[in-house]
Amino acid sequence: MSGAFTTVVAFLVTVGGLVVVHEFGHYLVARWAGVKVLRFSVGFGRVLWSRRGRDGTEWALAAFPLGGYVKMLDTRELAHDAGGAPVISPDDARMAFDRQGVGKRIAIAAAGPAANFLAAFLLYWVLFVTGLPGMKAVVAEPARGTPAAAAGLAAGDRIVAVDGDATPAWSDVRWVLLKQAVRGGAVALEVEGEGGGRANRTLDLSALTKDDLDKDFLAKLGLRAYVPPVAPVLGRVVPGGAGERAGLREADRVIAVGGEPVSTWSAFTARVRAAPGRALELDIERGGERLRLKAVPEAAGEAAAPVGLLRIEPGPAMRQAYERLSVTVRLGPLEAMPRSAAKVWDLSVFSLKMLGKMVMGEVSWKNLSGPITIADYAGQSAQLGWVAFAGFLALVSVSLGVLNLLPIPLLDGGHLVYYAAEIAKGSPVSERTLEIGQRVGLAILAGLTFFAFYNDINRLLTG
Repeated sequence: MSGAFTTVVAFLVTVGGLVVVHEFGHYLVARWAGVKVLRFSVGFGRVLWSRRGRDGTEWALAAFPLGGYVKMLDTRELAHDAGGAPVISPDDARMAFDRQGVGKRIAIAAAGPAANFLAAFLLYWVLFVTGLPGMKAVVAEPARGTPAAAAGLAAGDRIVAVDGDATPAWSDVRWVLLKQAVRGGAVALEVEGEGGGRANRTLDLSALTKDDLDKDFLAKLGLRAYVPPVAPVLGRVVPGGAGERAGLREADRVIAVGGEPVSTWSAFTARVRAAPGRALELDIERGGERLRLKAVPEAAGEAAAPVGLLRIEPGPAMRQAYERLSVTVRLGPLEAMPRSAAKVWDLSVFSLKMLGKMVMGEVSWKNLSGPITIADYAGQSAQLGWVAFAGFLALVSVSLGVLNLLPIPLLDGGHLVYYAAEIAKGSPVSERTLEIGQRVGLAILAGLTFFAFYNDINRLLTG
């Protein structure tokens, strides 16, 4: 129940917070331009709460939280007299959005996406300054026949750079390889061996298909995180978990699972993960004595592909081994500024490339996610801590900014296209053009929404 509650709260904070940021950008620039704002709404549909500010703006909270809007005074939406003129006072006419110069209208339309990019920049700046924790990109022995094995990578090698970009942590390796995978071909790796010597390797990415990018493409390349060969000694046994119910205790050493010897923590956990809901016989050593216990791992994860968990933490030796593999990327306040700007730029360009390749059929539409997936990721990141959640917020904020800049009618990018056409032709586009554009925009957005929900439901059903 707590996990579900966390997911709901994290989703509302993500969507509501980023919508407020986006619409507040429109609001601030509209007020700067002298435009009268009638309503600032978080959500759509029936108004649940509202209050009018000193400037006359109605601040509202609506029932359907997936979005929001800033409604500005527009003479085209007013009643007209017998001569066709809008019924409006001269003072209000000067504050109408459609009576502003095209430069001001462009600034107002672009302010929403710009606010999202600025929010992402600030979030990344905070993360870089406070420190981003991660795991060093030390690889396990690649499986035979994989691109990593063909490249000559060996267990214990640390990937320190990909295509010239420094990769202090696995998250950096995944990000740079994802960008390169969209481009295709081979990529240069700089690796550091266990002895400290460095060498260059070439990793072939041509084995990846367009469907692999929605999955664990690193595993297909043969890149897996190195797991220290530490003995399977138990640490804290979570109260109420499957391990406690089986009678396991802290400091127990697992000797065998199902009669088969296990010598490392990774071998023990692999056997447990492969047996969700099935009874396992565990041979353990406790205080010099050997005992046999029966445990039933809890089924966790997706219903289509559950994994077994005993709710047991590793002992101090494993924790110390992982501490040696951990790394924290921390930058100074000034140094973090260009890194944050570069991160926002990279994410924006990558998002546009992915959308373009989806349209061209070079990348699967399965990569398009909807509100269900966003809620799931929001909940998972929130449970991992504020650093992971802040990173997730920054990613979604960039995505929201890019989405709204697409040249689709009804979105900010569509309005910018209209204003560019107005500058080119010397007069606003016709009402007929706006009407047709609105219909086309609705059709495109409906199609994107359908694909996003379909992918969300498909992920839930298939895992």
